[in-house]
Amino acid sequence: MSRRLISTGSLLEKSVGYSRAVVDGEFAFVAGTTGYDYTTMTMPADVTSQSRNCFKTIAAALKEGGFEMADIVRATYYVTDASSIDAHFAVCGEVLGDIRPAATLLVVSALAKPEMKVEIEVTAKRRSV
Repeated sequence: MSRRLISTGSLLEKSVGYSRAVVDGEFAFVAGTTGYDYTTMTMPADVTSQSRNCFKTIAAALKEGGFEMADIVRATYYVTDASSIDAHFAVCGEVLGDIRPAATLLVVSALAKPEMKVEIEVTAKRRSV
């Protein structure tokens, strides 16, 4: 299987030189994904909505690459405020509670823009049928 690039169509992807996801063989590597809402073209103010949007974008990228959320084996979370960890983890539990990938959470001083409160990246491995 060849390498395949998955894009959201963002101009930033081309100008910065990255893909939303890269599928290589049985693996999908999804880039750090922030809480941008591509339906309304806005960034919600709260970490709960941002976390849900991250997973929505991740799910769409995985689906385009022929993967499912259940294929996620690794997740890394970046949050900018330790007080928002519980709200973020509540969303993680809703989305990944039955999948339970290996995961790491880092509290960082900032993300690319001040309104970004959370960023999530995942790795998925296609399950054998």
